[in-house]
Amino acid sequence: MTKQAHIALSSDQVSSRVIVCGEPDRVNRIAALLENPIALADNREFRSMQGQYQGETITVCSTGVGAPSAIIAMEELALCGAKYVVRVGSAGALQNGIDLGELIIAEGAVRDEGGSRAYVEPTFPAFADRGLLNGLADYCQQSKVKSHFGVVRSHDSFYRDDEEDICAKWHAKGVLGADMETSALYTVGRLRGIKVASILNNVVLYQQDVQEGVNQYVNSETVMMQGEHTAAKAALHALWAQP
Repeated sequence: MTKQAHIALSSDQVSSRVIVCGEPDRVNRIAALLENPIALADNREFRSMQGQYQGETITVCSTGVGAPSAIIAMEELALCGAKYVVRVGSAGALQNGIDLGELIIAEGAVRDEGGSRAYVEPTFPAFADRGLLNGLADYCQQSKVKSHFGVVRSHDSFYRDDEEDICAKWHAKGVLGADMETSALYTVGRLRGIKVASILNNVVLYQQDVQEGVNQYVNSETVMMQGEHTAAKAALHALWAQP
C-alpha cells in the first residue's frame, strides 16, 4: 500500500482512533500506556506508534509545532482511515487559577493561526466533537482530575513583541489558554468529517515568562509530566468510548 509522503504511514497502519501530540518523544510516553506498543514510522517531525487499549487499536502520531505541520498530519491520517482524533498537547494559561499540570479541555478555539485560514474564512467556527468531549469529561470526573472547560486560542508565535498585550486581550475575553494547533485541527477535522477533541496540559502560569515556563516543563519530572500522563489517559478513555 502507498505510504503518505510525510507521516510515512499507509492505510493498513492507521486505526480509526488516533491520538496526536506535538512532541515526538511524547509519542513514546503515550504509547507506554498501551498494550503491545509497536513503532510504525519516524519521519521529519512525525513519529508514530500503535498498540491496544481495552481491546481497541490506538495509533499515536506526533505533529510537530504549529498549524501547518498539524494539518499535514491530520490530512494524511484521514487519508489512512482515521475517524476520531484527540490532541494531547500543552498550553499556557490565560486565566488565573489554572495551575501547572491542570488540564484544559477545549470546547472551541479562537482561530488566530494561519493554517486553517488557508482552508476557510476566519468566521467558520473551530469547535470540538461532543462525543469526544463527553469522554474526556467522564474520565476527569471519574478520576477526580481538576480540569477546565472552555475556549482556547491557537496562534503562530509566542515570541511576538506584543505578546503581553495579546494575552491580556484574550484574558479579558475569558479565553482559558493558548496553544498552536487546536483550532487548525478542529477546523480541518470538521471540513474532512473527522471527529476531533483537544485536551491540554497547562505548562505556563498566566503572566509567567513563557521561556521560563517552557524550560520548566522540559526539565520537569513531577507535576507537569503527571498532567501529560493524565491527559493521555483521558484521551485513551474518550477514544475507547466512541461507537
